Amino acid sequence: MSTLTKMKTLTMVQAITDGMRVMLAESDDVLLMGEDIGMNGGVFRATDGLQQEFGEDRVIDTPLSEAGFIGAAIGMGLNGFRPVAEVQFLGFIYPAYEQIMTHASRVRARTLGHFTCPLVIRAPYGAGVRAPEIHSDSTEALFTHMPGIKVVCPSTPYDAKGLLIAAIEDPDPVLFLEPMRCYRASKEEVPEEKYIVEIGKGKVVTEGEDVTIIAWGAMVKVAEDAAKEAGDKGISCEVLDLRTLYPLDKDLISSSVQKTGRTVVVHEAHATGGVGNDVIAIINDTSFLYQKAPTERVTGFDTPVPYFGFEDFYLPDSKRVLDAIEKVARY
Repeated sequence: MSTLTKMKTLTMVQAITDGMRVMLAESDDVLLMGEDIGMNGGVFRATDGLQQEFGEDRVIDTPLSEAGFIGAAIGMGLNGFRPVAEVQFLGFIYPAYEQIMTHASRVRARTLGHFTCPLVIRAPYGAGVRAPEIHSDSTEALFTHMPGIKVVCPSTPYDAKGLLIAAIEDPDPVLFLEPMRCYRASKEEVPEEKYIVEIGKGKVVTEGEDVTIIAWGAMVKVAEDAAKEAGDKGISCEVLDLRTLYPLDKDLISSSVQKTGRTVVVHEAHATGGVGNDVIAIINDTSFLYQKAPTERVTGFDTPVPYFGFEDFYLPDSKRVLDAIEKVARY
């Protein structure tokens, strides 16, 4: 990165706003759509000020119908626009599931590559903010199962802006998951200008030698905290942030687990059918003979995310992750 690059210190939600502002200014084909995203700036104020800056034809308040405005966004994508649709919470996306899985994800295959659907669906997700029922779902695996739609999940402000710009420029649909716990949890220097973080590429957050910890979204910070605690006990942990859940970064996963021989996968989604199972499949396919211990998973439980004060019992924390680290380390 050039030393002349102007930087701003932003939270994740501010970085997301900045990414949308950059793309709205660059191309008239970019449109924002969603419930209360205009004058109100969205439920988390991610679009705050953008309607005033770019107008009601570019930042569009929609009726309270996820199936309706996601369907409309698909049509716009097929006709040369690049819509960015906000679903207020991932748990509200289910009425639009048919539109996404029957139409958006199949356009390229259905037309034998003659048409694509450049559509971004932004969705805050995850527990830890004391939200009501359905607001805290972490059901990303429902979408990683369907080829044709990419699934992205940043954990830092820098990655959020770069991945969002990459998603808007992508010719195919992208589900852009925004961990609510990370929205205002920290600040980071982010370039003012346009830049891209490549979709499909994870990163090494912390290098280590003994155990690989693989996480994404809000669980990256949990993994980092557990890694520090493990380091105090003499266990060197390498923390990976996947950043993209489909397609997964197989090279990053295999190179790290081949180095350490021990792995812990952390996600807040339910254990059964979670993306962590696909990560373990990659480890078995590419690195089975390198393993010194069975891979451990630290996940949410197979129950709906509980209400308010009970969600802390549901969510993985650093203690649960540390227990898993010590288990694979002493195997």
